Amino acid sequence: MSTTAETATGIRPFHFEISDDELTELRRRITATRWPSTELVSDRSQGVQLAPLQKLARYWVTDYDWRKAEARLNALPQFTTEIDGVDIHFIHVKSAHENALPLIMTHGWPGSVIELLEAIGPLTDPTAHGGDAEDAFHLVVPSLPGYGFSGEPKELGWNVGRIAQAWAELMRRLGYTRYVAQGGDVGASVTDQMGRQGPEGLLGIHTNLLVTTLAGGPMPSESEEERAALEQINTFKTSGFGYFLEQATRPQTIGYALLDSPVSLAAWMLDHDTDAYYKISSAFVDGQPSGNLTRDHILDNITLYWLTGTGASAARSYWENGQAQAAALAAGQAPPPVSLPVGFTQFPGEIFRAPRSWVEAGYPNVTYFNEADRGGHFAAWEEPGLFSKEVRAAFRSLR
Repeated sequence: MSTTAETATGIRPFHFEISDDELTELRRRITATRWPSTELVSDRSQGVQLAPLQKLARYWVTDYDWRKAEARLNALPQFTTEIDGVDIHFIHVKSAHENALPLIMTHGWPGSVIELLEAIGPLTDPTAHGGDAEDAFHLVVPSLPGYGFSGEPKELGWNVGRIAQAWAELMRRLGYTRYVAQGGDVGASVTDQMGRQGPEGLLGIHTNLLVTTLAGGPMPSESEEERAALEQINTFKTSGFGYFLEQATRPQTIGYALLDSPVSLAAWMLDHDTDAYYKISSAFVDGQPSGNLTRDHILDNITLYWLTGTGASAARSYWENGQAQAAALAAGQAPPPVSLPVGFTQFPGEIFRAPRSWVEAGYPNVTYFNEADRGGHFAAWEEPGLFSKEVRAAFRSLR
């Protein structure tokens, strides 16, 4: 791995190139996997199923080409800058359209900047993707600390609140005096925190996961829609919460497996939510991808984690957030409200469908709400065109 740095401080160009030996070692480790016996059920209730994971591993060894992903990333303007002691990697694509609005967009787990790549074109050059020039963005896509190309924090305290502060500093450093922020999954938590901190220049936020409910926020249950959403959350917390609990309480323990076995890493990353799991499995078992969730794009993301060795450090971010939440509860500290305009899009395959009443209960100034007709937890990855239209619509009133 190599980086190109012209100066010791400030913003530095970034380039990534892995050695052939590292790729050979990756394939060797996949081939040497010790497989468990087949699960005893016909669904994912015991975890990631053997058949799709073996097909993934076979494709990874025989057909997958990391060099294509590497070339694609290196063709983009990438940079690093040190903020609060951590090297932050980010993609920065400026639009050619006049009066483009700066946007910082944050990925989640088990994603990376890979999951947002397909949205770069539609957001920065909307006229080439069925949109209007007035909807263009200057786009900043950072890698979360400890994820992918960003450095690992060497001290405690890098929770979503601290990352939100770092993002505000990044936008200041880039010279943006007015901008908006968007995020899903962990990125939604970072974006939520940016809204609560209200840094100078931030005009509004948009998310596609209602993190206020997962943090214990208001969840009215009077209507049938609200009760159905509450049932979805309860189901997730009883049968789909394993990865979350492990990473929030014992990230170092699972980290050993994530850095030692690429197949263990792949299994752990696939076991996120039911909708995404079956879509990804179908891409390998049936050769039928859901939208942009193709075999190659899925493996681009997993391989990035493997080559950068960030499985454990990414898991640690859940522990940091859990510690921060516990400390706030113990101190009786309620988070400040988000007074900025808030946009929210509900995608049907999300881990739960958030009713508008829940969004408005969590945010007092909802200026945009929409329920999309397709897409899931990884909305920008799966349906980049639709996702981009939602982001454009959410921020149109703030230009």
